Amino acid sequence: MWAAGPYPDLVIPDRLNSVLDSVRPLAHRFDAAGHRLYLVGGIVRDLVVGRPLGGDIDLTTDARPEVTADLVRGWANAVWDQGARFGTVGLQRGGVTFEITTHRADAYSPDSRKPEVSFAMEVETDLSRRDFTVNAMALRVTGAAGESPELIDPFGGVADLAAGVLRTPLDPEVSFTDDPLRMLRAARFVAGYGLAPVPELVAVVPRLVDRLEIVSAERVRDELSKLLVVEDPSAGLWFLVDTGVADVLLPELPAMRVEQDPIHRHKDVLAHTVAVVAKTSPRLVLRAAALLHDVGKPKTRSIGSKGVSFHHHEVVGARMARDRLRALRFSNEQIEAITQLVYLHLRFHGYGDDVWTDAAVRRYVRDAGPLLDELNELTRCDCTTRNERKARMLAQRMDDLEARIAELRQREELEAIRPDLDGQAVMAHLGLQPGPLVGQALAMLLEARLEEGPLEEQEAKARLDEWYKQQKPSIDL
Repeated sequence: MWAAGPYPDLVIPDRLNSVLDSVRPLAHRFDAAGHRLYLVGGIVRDLVVGRPLGGDIDLTTDARPEVTADLVRGWANAVWDQGARFGTVGLQRGGVTFEITTHRADAYSPDSRKPEVSFAMEVETDLSRRDFTVNAMALRVTGAAGESPELIDPFGGVADLAAGVLRTPLDPEVSFTDDPLRMLRAARFVAGYGLAPVPELVAVVPRLVDRLEIVSAERVRDELSKLLVVEDPSAGLWFLVDTGVADVLLPELPAMRVEQDPIHRHKDVLAHTVAVVAKTSPRLVLRAAALLHDVGKPKTRSIGSKGVSFHHHEVVGARMARDRLRALRFSNEQIEAITQLVYLHLRFHGYGDDVWTDAAVRRYVRDAGPLLDELNELTRCDCTTRNERKARMLAQRMDDLEARIAELRQREELEAIRPDLDGQAVMAHLGLQPGPLVGQALAMLLEARLEEGPLEEQEAKARLDEWYKQQKPSIDL
């Protein structure tokens, strides 16, 4: 760590030196103008816990935005001040991006999504308005070479990190009223940093969850995405459900708290879902698909003579997932990928226990398209049974499928399955004009390709001729 403030025994980590080397020329300019410059927020937190540092460098200063802009011009390669009215000036130098924000003392009005911006002279005031104590730390950097940065930690962020505690600098009701998104952000810090929220923080969330309705969908999407890609989001997801945050932002989640088997008390769908999310690798599309893969179960749940069933829950779930992702403003590309994975997540089980035929493998690969690896991983992780024999059986079946895919890849262009003749060749051979009949002919050839593998050109034309003869009577009519 670093020597400073109330922590005289802390030592500067070597990896901080490269950050200081980037910041000191800036700090020298601010020092000369009578202002102070501080590293702030996440970069300080991650330095404390020894995590890799992100690419951008966040700083705060007592200088007003217009002063900051003047100080960095001539040194930075590029400067942008679109955020100046909120106190932020961005700049870039040597491939490094900096954001310098004037100390702020602003707060959100009860019915607004945007803060009422006001500036402060003291860094401690700025830190008091931040979300959690672990993010309310700053490092004063000077322009003097070799001089140690001074740690500013008025709310005990270092101690809270060491103790594994999540607190807000001010009363949590004040903090969450200022910015309701912090109630969702708390889940990320609970899961990503292994922090236990203090009781007073947990107690206030259910009283304020309705205030989340003023937060923009884009901010919710971005924060939820960050939660989903931490190493294990489980604790954060349970925090969202248990405090009522999910009721407002992701109601499909608590709705899954229904038992898979009410007679034998098997774990509920939500517990299964959280387990699946934790097993998947931290890729956003895959994790989002894992989170939503069973959202259709509550609507399709029925109890019959053979127990509980969820017929076609993948179809219903894909529609529900699409609606939720659209409401959260995910990109069209992400929506298509996630909903396709939800729709296909049972496809593996639809082929039964028999050995996979070439035709079945081709159809599976074609339907998965570029999502094949994600679908295979989701399918594997969807098995959360405690029955070791069943788990081994399902894993072996997936191993067999992947072996069959690899085998066919050596013989065929498996990822580029298409009819053995294209539309132009079909029209030329049959003397047709563009129209529905050409599409039907291509569909027939594609079906043959899926069932039998690649056909030689002459064989494909012979199949086309035979098919066309069968169409002629209806065409002539």
